[in-house]
Amino acid sequence: MDDSKTQASLSFDQFSTLLFESSSYAATAAATNEADAELDYDTDGSESRNDEVPVDSIQKFVQIYSLVKDNYVTEKSDDALFEQAIKGLVGGLDRYSRYLSPEDYRQLMQYTEGDVASVDFDLVFDKLRHQWQIQDLKDSSDSVKLGLHNGMTVYKIDNQELKDLNREQVRNLLYGSIGTVLTVQTAPIGQPVTIVRNKKVEVEVSSTLLHNQVLVIKVPVFQQETASEIKNIIEQYSQNRLKAVLIDLRNNPGGLLSAAVETADLFLSNGVIVTTKSRSEGDQTFQALPGNKFNNIKLGLLINGRSASAAEVFTAALKEHDRAWVMGEKSYGKGVVQKLFPLPNGAALQMTVSHYYTPKGNMIDGQGIQPNQIYALPIEMKDELYVDNIAEILVKHK
Repeated sequence: MDDSKTQASLSFDQFSTLLFESSSYAATAAATNEADAELDYDTDGSESRNDEVPVDSIQKFVQIYSLVKDNYVTEKSDDALFEQAIKGLVGGLDRYSRYLSPEDYRQLMQYTEGDVASVDFDLVFDKLRHQWQIQDLKDSSDSVKLGLHNGMTVYKIDNQELKDLNREQVRNLLYGSIGTVLTVQTAPIGQPVTIVRNKKVEVEVSSTLLHNQVLVIKVPVFQQETASEIKNIIEQYSQNRLKAVLIDLRNNPGGLLSAAVETADLFLSNGVIVTTKSRSEGDQTFQALPGNKFNNIKLGLLINGRSASAAEVFTAALKEHDRAWVMGEKSYGKGVVQKLFPLPNGAALQMTVSHYYTPKGNMIDGQGIQPNQIYALPIEMKDELYVDNIAEILVKHK
């Protein structure tokens, strides 16, 4: 008999035995738990739960595993098959949860939450072919291991076609929170390649005073010092008789929730900023503290389809408290809190454990934040003119 078939058969038999023992244990534990129901146990949740073992479902998995092991066109090791099964289990939960290999987890732990990152290559536009192509990809890069190489055409990023985008728009697609993933399609039709953003990009809060006395503050991501930086900028221009402050959150992937809450608190004197709801972590509500220095400043927010997570928390809080006029496009709709669960083999699970809810109780995830006034950036318009137009809308808004 073939060794691989013997191994698969043994695995099935061993698993069946394990299932029988587990189901027997579950029944015994349930009876014990019923007998001890009046006792007060103080557990931290790490003890095994007494839920019934899903015997039928696990048997179905083992049967499918055995079929794949024996019949797939190329031989796959047990490690490879189990890792693929784990990726499917976690990755199928939502678009953010994923299994991190030991190498992916090690890289992620080198960075600070709230950092902005890109991929390990750049894209340059070939005017003759009217295509975006990969460049500056080193032989040792992770993307090379995934089959990418310099000179390769990229048709889509996250299912968005690139051919009609400008340099800044393409760069914004590459940028995101450290450790997040994007998909790259290198053929007009075909399976995309998933790449982790692991190359840190230095970003900072910047400001511009427009001719109409509107102070524009660009916030690329919410980091630990964001609230104090915004506060200092507004105070710096306080003698200029500002007509309004416009906070530009376009392409802001989020960052630190605590920083978004602290920044919202600059402009709110009371009320809920955001609530997180979790089955395993419990619910938590973040409130604005009494008093703020900028209560009389006219405030506007500019968002687009890549404003996400903490940026959406900030936007929703100020919009629903009628503290800011929101313009631009509907935001991305990423309203989740994720947690890392390290595994004994050095890998980890990055899994969603909580959802964000706005002050009015609306879930952000999958919904996004609708602006008060929709005004998308026209393809032919320069960004400077677009921001000027947004600022004029803000000044005229009552």
